[in-house]
Amino acid sequence: MGITLAQLRPVYVVGVGWHRYQELSGTPYVQLGLTAVRQALADAGVAWRDVETSYVGTALLGMACGRPMLSHLGENQSSIVHIENASASSSTAFRHACIEVASGMSDVGLVVGVDKPVRAEKASTQTGIEDLAAGEIAPFTHFALLTDAYMKQFDAGIDDIARVAVKNHGNGAKNPNAQRQKARTLEEVLKGRPVSGLLTALQCCPVGEGAAAVVIASEDGIRRLGLDSARAVRVAASAAISEVVYPPGVGFDAELTRRVSEMALAQAGARAGQLDVIELHDAFAVEELHYVEAMGICGPGQAVRLLKEGAFDIGGQVAVNPSGGLIAMGHPIGPTGVGQIGEITMQLRGEAGARQQPGATLGLAHMVGLGAVADAHVLSRN
Repeated sequence: MGITLAQLRPVYVVGVGWHRYQELSGTPYVQLGLTAVRQALADAGVAWRDVETSYVGTALLGMACGRPMLSHLGENQSSIVHIENASASSSTAFRHACIEVASGMSDVGLVVGVDKPVRAEKASTQTGIEDLAAGEIAPFTHFALLTDAYMKQFDAGIDDIARVAVKNHGNGAKNPNAQRQKARTLEEVLKGRPVSGLLTALQCCPVGEGAAAVVIASEDGIRRLGLDSARAVRVAASAAISEVVYPPGVGFDAELTRRVSEMALAQAGARAGQLDVIELHDAFAVEELHYVEAMGICGPGQAVRLLKEGAFDIGGQVAVNPSGGLIAMGHPIGPTGVGQIGEITMQLRGEAGARQQPGATLGLAHMVGLGAVADAHVLSRN
């Protein structure tokens, strides 16, 4: 094993920004991205000329989309790196920007995630190898089957699964950047438009458009630019893995989550029970239950009980998806991961308003990318 981020010089998130996640519109992606970037730069108190490296996370926009976007900010000949990693695109972009700053190659970096739901062909369709399951196992079918399996294994009802969505819609209603900003009752969630199996539309994430951005800096960068260190949030750990062939009965989504979370928490010298805030990949309601169990927040099958007791609510044992998660905040793909970093930063600063988890000092951001990859980051104010 090589060195970890925690063994390099400290990296801090010093600025955050968003363009609200929303349904597809006529707004150009350049405007979406620049709105988030300008907000993040202003929040940090950093001028564009002071940014030494930029990372752009996008899954749908195609080649070199960052240059025509960032050029509107003025002259800056520092490097621009584009990263596509499915749903984990901007999580991965954030990881590599942190590595660059932690290594000492740069002092100030920008990470922006931006996307619009244009029609994009998956690379797997161009491999020249026939996919025997093509068109038969869509993501919503996969998670509908996982929902059925969880219910049978732990004697849960669909109302237990749907409570995840009720919680997250309620959180999204408090978030001005969320795509869905309406609290929903359990009855509304259960009687929504059917999608697959027992899944309804309100238990699934909307894929829209939007942008999120963060500015990161080293301690040298913070001092040199005179930034407010009291609002800087430490990136305590970064971990990334990809899937392997697992034994029968082992779900790759949960196993990826278990391992990457374990790695990130170990780097940070923390335990799952110490987390105050978690932003996780809840594209479908059942994922939240699977993942909090995989992270070690509770044992297998215990998440339903804790959810009912309010343990995952804002103000509970650990606030899970206080942003609204993918279900309510939305999942425009490219921005989603860095948007999670921004939410946790707001929480640890104590600036999340109606969504604030009291006394939050430690948070974990988690994203899965098309089942094949997973990223986890631990942020700290300790």
